[in-house]
Amino acid sequence: MTTLTDRSAAVAVRDLTVLRGGRRVLDSVSFEVPPAQVTGLLGPSGGGKTTLMRSIVGVQVIASGQVTVLGRPAGSRLLRDQVGYVTQAPSVYGDLTVIENLRFFARVLGVAAAEVERCIDVVDVRRHRNDPVARLSGGEQSRVSLAVALLGRPRLLVLDEPTVGLDPVLRRDLWAVFHQLAADGAAVLVSSHVMDEAERCDRLLLLREGRLLADEPPGTLLARTGTADVEGAFLALVEGRAR
Repeated sequence: MTTLTDRSAAVAVRDLTVLRGGRRVLDSVSFEVPPAQVTGLLGPSGGGKTTLMRSIVGVQVIASGQVTVLGRPAGSRLLRDQVGYVTQAPSVYGDLTVIENLRFFARVLGVAAAEVERCIDVVDVRRHRNDPVARLSGGEQSRVSLAVALLGRPRLLVLDEPTVGLDPVLRRDLWAVFHQLAADGAAVLVSSHVMDEAERCDRLLLLREGRLLADEPPGTLLARTGTADVEGAFLALVEGRAR
């Protein structure tokens, strides 16, 4: 595991434990998310990824531990315009057009009108600018949700399964967007249960049954486990075959 250095990390999590119905959904999880990188949070469905992301954005009740975001406690009011969060379900209004959605959220956030046009271009939905969101495909709706999350140029983006169900072209294009955002200085945390997406990340967090199995770059993980891919590395860690 990495040594936590709250001042330099976009997110620092210390000994985070979350209980639900008496069960430990997260069990003493510790890691950090650096700025200007794409960090992948990977693991099977039901392993605690969404709960962990909810803890980072400050909407999850935690049993113990500490979550610091951009130097402040997670959920702090001062972080509202610094953190972009995209849930698995589209977080926009279906009866509004793309442009109406972005203008509405821009007013809520106090963001300049020019930001709306920039975000539409970043996620490449200009051709749907005047279409009601409900008429768009699932992938296009995900792009609109991402556009909303980008309003105001947040320093941290938390993206929960943003590519689930998308065709390969849309997945490729969204990952290109994530890496461009990181190149511009944002910390990007992306969750997925698809192991082949790990290759697209600068750093990996492998989570299983609420426990963190690994926190390292993909190349380091493969070398440590002596495996050819992240799925093999994951199995090696679960079965205790890692070096």
